[in-house]
Amino acid sequence: MPQTGDHTTPDQAAPPPRVDSSVAHNARVWNYWLGGKDNFEADRRVGDHVRQMFPVIGEVARADRRFLARAVRHLAGEAGIRQFLDIGTGLPTADNTHDLAQAVAPESRIVYVDNDPMVLVHARALLTSRPEGVTRYLEADVHRPDSIVSAAADTLDLTRPVAVMMLGILNFVLDTDEAYAIVRRLMDAVPPGSYLALTHPTVELGGEANVPAMAFWNEHAAPPIRSRTGAEIAGFLTGLELVEPGLVSCSRWRPDDPQAAQVPQYGAVARKP
Repeated sequence: MPQTGDHTTPDQAAPPPRVDSSVAHNARVWNYWLGGKDNFEADRRVGDHVRQMFPVIGEVARADRRFLARAVRHLAGEAGIRQFLDIGTGLPTADNTHDLAQAVAPESRIVYVDNDPMVLVHARALLTSRPEGVTRYLEADVHRPDSIVSAAADTLDLTRPVAVMMLGILNFVLDTDEAYAIVRRLMDAVPPGSYLALTHPTVELGGEANVPAMAFWNEHAAPPIRSRTGAEIAGFLTGLELVEPGLVSCSRWRPDDPQAAQVPQYGAVARKP
């Protein structure tokens, strides 16, 4: 497909930072758990140790990716959304947000946001777009939502509904009040009829082994991570209308397989009224 898109940073500032292959980093370890090849020895070493401590982590990663596919197809299809702001993009794989959305609606416009230098290196793979649509990559930090909104407005029409995708990203905002404020700022920037889709790890839903695994991660990898309870995660959805079946294990949000096993990762899609 022809390429339609560009890479920019909110301040058009410094060149891409150097990729440090000696320290395990979330995007690369996640890529490893998904069976990808965009990772280094340090990522595989930490990934294997976490998997020994928390054996379901590979299934969590796969369930999270399948949730993305189901959520985007719902949003581009039944919900009629044509604009997506995907924050915490991660490394490109098959069935990225623009692949999924433009398969339903070729005119869809997608802005990807991440601050991982490895994602930046591979961002070109996120900029393939159907001719009718647009994709763009922003190097920006979730802790700076104003910068994200300002830069995204160059590509997205923020007077029309937008799906804000925050899969596995709010767990890297350690302060819960700050995380709530980030979500509020992003959702305040988009009009009624917009959506928030999120996933978040938990020690509920059978995830008790995640406690020592996350402690190990925070000592040996970056960035630091935390889990939250279902009640805490529900706080991100305050004032929004939950799409059925609500806040559930992400593997059980409108699953293709009704017998899908529960994983300790919450998922939800909610509409701004």
